[in-house]
Amino acid sequence: MSTTNLKRMLTGTVVSDKMDKTVTVLVERKIKHALLGKVLRVSKKYHAHDENNEFHQGDLVAIEECRPLAKTKSWRVTKLVDKSQAV
Repeated sequence: MSTTNLKRMLTGTVVSDKMDKTVTVLVERKIKHALLGKVLRVSKKYHAHDENNEFHQGDLVAIEECRPLAKTKSWRVTKLVDKSQAV
Protein backbone atom coordinates (compact mmCIF):
# COMPACT_ATOMS: atom_id res chain seq x y z
CA MET A 1 0.00 0.00 0.00
CA SER A 2 1.57 3.26 -1.11
CA THR A 3 1.07 6.42 0.89
CA THR A 4 1.30 9.53 -1.22
CA ASN A 5 2.03 12.86 0.38
CA LEU A 6 -1.07 14.81 -0.64
CA LYS A 7 -1.22 18.29 0.81
CA ARG A 8 -4.26 20.53 0.62
CA MET A 9 -3.76 23.58 -1.60
CA LEU A 10 -5.86 26.76 -1.37
CA THR A 11 -5.80 30.13 -3.11
CA GLY A 12 -6.65 33.36 -1.35
CA THR A 13 -5.92 37.03 -0.80
CA VAL A 14 -3.46 38.38 1.76
CA VAL A 15 -5.43 40.61 4.14
CA SER A 16 -2.68 41.26 6.71
CA ASP A 17 1.12 41.19 6.61
CA LYS A 18 1.81 42.96 9.90
CA MET A 19 3.29 39.91 11.67
CA ASP A 20 6.88 38.78 11.23
CA LYS A 21 7.16 35.82 8.80
CA THR A 22 3.36 35.35 8.85
CA VAL A 23 0.56 36.53 6.59
CA THR A 24 -3.20 36.21 7.02
CA VAL A 25 -4.85 34.77 3.91
CA LEU A 26 -8.60 35.09 3.25
CA VAL A 27 -9.94 32.10 1.28
CA GLU A 28 -13.43 32.42 -0.20
CA ARG A 29 -15.50 29.57 -1.59
CA LYS A 30 -19.04 29.25 -2.89
CA ILE A 31 -21.47 26.67 -1.53
CA LYS A 32 -25.08 25.91 -2.31
CA HIS A 33 -27.50 26.06 0.63
CA ALA A 34 -28.97 22.61 1.28
CA LEU A 35 -32.60 23.68 1.68
CA LEU A 36 -32.92 27.02 -0.11
CA GLY A 37 -30.62 26.29 -3.03
CA LYS A 38 -29.10 29.76 -2.83
CA VAL A 39 -25.40 30.12 -3.61
CA LEU A 40 -23.57 31.51 -0.59
CA ARG A 41 -20.07 32.94 -0.31
CA VAL A 42 -18.23 31.43 2.66
CA SER A 43 -14.85 32.78 3.76
CA LYS A 44 -12.19 31.69 6.22
CA LYS A 45 -8.87 33.20 7.30
CA TYR A 46 -5.68 31.17 7.59
CA HIS A 47 -2.30 32.14 9.05
CA ALA A 48 0.42 31.14 6.58
CA HIS A 49 4.21 31.09 6.90
CA ASP A 50 6.06 33.67 4.78
CA GLU A 51 9.78 33.13 5.44
CA ASN A 52 11.16 36.25 3.71
CA ASN A 53 8.24 38.66 4.33
CA GLU A 54 7.82 38.97 0.54
CA PHE A 55 4.01 38.90 0.30
CA HIS A 56 1.96 42.00 1.04
CA GLN A 57 -1.66 43.02 1.51
CA GLY A 58 -3.80 42.48 -1.59
CA ASP A 59 -1.60 39.80 -3.17
CA LEU A 60 -3.30 36.66 -4.48
CA VAL A 61 -1.30 33.68 -3.19
CA ALA A 62 -1.39 29.89 -3.12
CA ILE A 63 -0.94 28.18 0.26
CA GLU A 64 -0.35 24.54 1.16
CA GLU A 65 -0.90 22.61 4.36
CA CYS A 66 2.18 21.73 6.41
CA ARG A 67 3.16 20.65 9.90
CA PRO A 68 2.14 23.01 12.71
CA LEU A 69 4.65 25.88 12.84
CA ALA A 70 2.91 27.78 15.67
CA LYS A 71 -0.27 27.58 17.71
CA THR A 72 -2.46 28.86 14.86
CA LYS A 73 -0.13 28.48 11.86
CA SER A 74 -0.10 25.24 9.85
CA TRP A 75 -0.05 26.57 6.28
CA ARG A 76 2.84 27.75 4.10
CA VAL A 77 2.72 30.22 1.19
CA THR A 78 3.98 28.42 -1.91
CA LYS A 79 3.70 30.97 -4.71
CA LEU A 80 2.46 34.37 -5.76
CA VAL A 81 -0.47 34.07 -8.18
CA ASP A 82 -1.14 37.79 -8.75
CA LYS A 83 0.58 40.90 -7.40
CA SER A 84 -1.62 43.63 -5.91
CA GLN A 85 -1.88 46.99 -7.63
CA ALA A 86 -0.12 49.42 -5.26
CA VAL A 87 -1.53 52.93 -5.17
